[in-house]
Amino acid sequence: MAKYYVNKNSQANGDHEVHKQGCSFMPQTDNRIYLGDFNNCEGAVLAARSHYTQANGCYYCSNDCHTS
Repeated sequence: MAKYYVNKNSQANGDHEVHKQGCSFMPQTDNRIYLGDFNNCEGAVLAARSHYTQANGCYYCSNDCHTS
């Protein structure tokens, strides 16, 4: 299992990106919300949607959940 976080700051398209701990593109501590430990990014993105309507996996660390 891995620790996942969602970025409090949205991308230009409104998405809040979900990151796995250790990602090179992890937002600063004060700009992220801890989502919990998950076996995969799907559960983490679902958890992020309880905070933000638009959530998407990071292209680099959660690519299986990334949509264009």
